[in-house]
Amino acid sequence: MTESDDRIIKEFLLESHENLDRLDQDLVVIEKDPASPDRLARIFRTLHTLKGTCGFLGFGKLEALAHGGETLLGRLRDGQLAMTAAIADTMLELVDAVREILAAIERSGSEGDAEYGALLSALRRAAGSPDPPAADVPALASAGAAPAAAVLAPAATPRLFDDLIEVGRLDPEQVRVAAREQARGDPRRLGEILVDKGVLQPYEVLEALVNRGGPLSVTRSAIRVDVALLERLVNQVGELVLVRNQILQSPAAPNHAPPSATSQRLDAITSELQETVMRARMQPLQSLWDALPRLVRDVALSCGKRVRLETQGGDTELDKTLLEAIRDPLVHLVRNAIDHGIEVPEARVLAGKAPEGVVRVRAFHHGGQVHIEVSDDGTGISVERVRQRALENGLVSPERAPRMRDADWLDLVFLPGFTTADRVTTLSGRGVGMDVVKTNLERIGGAIEIQSRPGLGTTFQLGIPLTLAVIPALCVGSGRDEYALPQASLLQLVRTGRSGSRPAVEWAQDTPVYRLRGRLVPLVFLREILQGKPPGRAGVGGALNIAILQADGPRFGLVVDEIRDTREIVVKPLSRLLRHAVLFAGATVGGDGRVSLILDVQGIARAAGLTGEKDPTAPEDGPPAPPSEPSAAPRPLVLMEIGAGRRAAMPLADVARLENLRPADVQRIGDCLAMQYRGEILPLVPVADVLGEERPAAAGSSAGVVVVLSHPLEAVGLVVERVIDIVVASVPSIETPGPRPVLGTVLLGGRLTEMLDVPALVGRARAQGLILSPIEVAR
Repeated sequence: MTESDDRIIKEFLLESHENLDRLDQDLVVIEKDPASPDRLARIFRTLHTLKGTCGFLGFGKLEALAHGGETLLGRLRDGQLAMTAAIADTMLELVDAVREILAAIERSGSEGDAEYGALLSALRRAAGSPDPPAADVPALASAGAAPAAAVLAPAATPRLFDDLIEVGRLDPEQVRVAAREQARGDPRRLGEILVDKGVLQPYEVLEALVNRGGPLSVTRSAIRVDVALLERLVNQVGELVLVRNQILQSPAAPNHAPPSATSQRLDAITSELQETVMRARMQPLQSLWDALPRLVRDVALSCGKRVRLETQGGDTELDKTLLEAIRDPLVHLVRNAIDHGIEVPEARVLAGKAPEGVVRVRAFHHGGQVHIEVSDDGTGISVERVRQRALENGLVSPERAPRMRDADWLDLVFLPGFTTADRVTTLSGRGVGMDVVKTNLERIGGAIEIQSRPGLGTTFQLGIPLTLAVIPALCVGSGRDEYALPQASLLQLVRTGRSGSRPAVEWAQDTPVYRLRGRLVPLVFLREILQGKPPGRAGVGGALNIAILQADGPRFGLVVDEIRDTREIVVKPLSRLLRHAVLFAGATVGGDGRVSLILDVQGIARAAGLTGEKDPTAPEDGPPAPPSEPSAAPRPLVLMEIGAGRRAAMPLADVARLENLRPADVQRIGDCLAMQYRGEILPLVPVADVLGEERPAAAGSSAGVVVVLSHPLEAVGLVVERVIDIVVASVPSIETPGPRPVLGTVLLGGRLTEMLDVPALVGRARAQGLILSPIEVAR
């Protein structure tokens, strides 16, 4: 095959896969809404184009299948037949068969050995055409197409387990036997067959899935870029060539620019070029959304359920590499939502729900990341069921169990081998999938959270960085080596020594901790964790450089020898030989040519035992302590004056920001006050008005302070006269009678202070008409 032929084949494969994705969507839609002649015509044109191209390239099997589908669609289009579920199944089976042949063409250049005579006969019967004489049937007549379930996830290949074969853990013949069973129609994936035979353990399949490599398929390695963007890229490269020529020009030349000016120009062009290249790599998530309708249909049918898919945010863009990395986790989460979450129609009706369940997939930008939510309105995850299974399997000690919150129990579903399913099916029950989801997300710097309400449904929220190619990082030193910390996980930097009579580092259960604004933060010493040593008390004294970090787990402080600078780094993946180095997420090359390793924040937390069963700031194991009054626990409070010398306090956790307020900033709309805040309208609530006091000066003619509430409260600012201090104190309340948004009265600094019930305060202000409605805010 010549280079030109190879290029034509690749273009054919790319175009055919895109057409098949569109066919999947159109067939699922037309099955529910047959009265759509435009969509039927589009499906017909797609198959007709495929048939013509196959004939030109000499792919006989593909041409025969496309012709059979075209004949059936022609009768549907002309009104001679009506769309039925059986016809839809046959057409989707045709799409699967075409995909299988395209995969064989990409792999070997030929259409493969599989034969599709049974599928051709099914297409003819559906179209009402008699079967031709046996002599006229192409050599396609043994096995039918792969079942519809095969499209649910990318099929594993025997090369998936090459590493296990190399170390002698697996016999190649065992893999070939499993592959032959799969080829004969076994719906299980390769790893599932090997696990069921007792050849491998689930965790070994998990590791093979996580570390699988090999070349990407044509569709996953290709990317479509706007021509205008390419034109911009070419222009910037031209500017870069001009700067290079200036640098190479002899300094003695009469028109030679000063080095500083040339460096500034080079820096500007490089930044523009980086931005353009990153923009070229960004792809909308709609390509993932397009594959979901077929997935939902097939899984729902196999489970005997009725499910409707709702998607939102398909225009949200993500780096192409990351988009491909989340494809499998997204498929697994949607499949789990249907298999584990959505009930069968009869059970939903008994529970007072509609017989059709809903799976929602939503994407949006927040906090410099792309967030994807996969939610369902099913049964939710039973915390009691998770607790029972975890205790049965010894995943949680009986001493720790009474202290665990519901969120802690829900996080156990990500452990290898953990499942709440009572039976193993082709879709679930082996306890491998959720661990693969979490591990794959962590490998790209992402995170996942679970929210579940019994009887109402479950939501999985994925946080994903926009790109991994270039990221901002903090460079730190440990000994003579330099390391990079991704800034996405960095909360703040602390330089500290001994404060008064209290040492900078305290100890809890042999773990060093630092008291940060009244909260104990566990410390991890980078030098010791790299050497695999526990921190010694003798080396803890003196000034410390602490980077406060958090990434899908507890907040902790990383103690480093030196904090150097921040820079944008180019991420280079580690060699497969270093895949077990859990402390590192990659490498980068500095301006001086030295290689610096990129620290994996989650890997460091795991290596330090901060994500395990024991919490160093929790009480020692033993009988659970009796519950104490929530109001008696010390916590940071914002102490403020709300007017006429009256004092109030509220939890610091409810405060996002404190802003000085000038009279010119305040705008009145009816009885409501508002101000511009970070490009948006922020409704203001005069606290004294709501509590029945005289209006504070801040809302009138002089300055004041706006306390901006933090999520998940509301985008609202509380107007107070001034903020006095931030204190850490216990707040045993003295109940104040009456329906007022005040939890009680406490003694702070020798003065009586009212503890505000912030949600009740905002609710009362809304009831009094003092907060702009969402419609008014949107205008």
